[in-house]
Amino acid sequence: MSDLENVAQQLARHKFKLTRQRHAVIDVLTDARSPMTPANVFESAQRQCPDLGLATVYRTLEILEELSLIRRVHLDEHCEGFALSATSHGHHAICMQCNRVVEFTGCDISQVMASAARQTGFHIEEHWLELMGMCNDCYQS
Repeated sequence: MSDLENVAQQLARHKFKLTRQRHAVIDVLTDARSPMTPANVFESAQRQCPDLGLATVYRTLEILEELSLIRRVHLDEHCEGFALSATSHGHHAICMQCNRVVEFTGCDISQVMASAARQTGFHIEEHWLELMGMCNDCYQS
């Protein structure tokens, strides 16, 4: 099943329609090799759907994030981007040179969370993990 088909099924399951505008946004995200800012998504998706509005892009990104179909990714200069998510609990490795994002699972940081809870007095419920480095292509060049 393609990323687009998966996203369409998830939207339908949660009673959201796959409009032309949402389809354009999802197409852009599924074709992206690196995280995209809302402005990048808007600019690219507008080529496919000229009547797309920026508010629709933000609302679509919000819906996709609520459904765990995309995740926020921190980019340079305090900017946020979005990348597709294949799992309900995954994390990203981000190339510091080309911004390529690869999702991974398996992050047993329970000891770190327990230590943080002891140090802060917080009742830790979630975590968000991003690893920065160089993808193999950039490392080889």
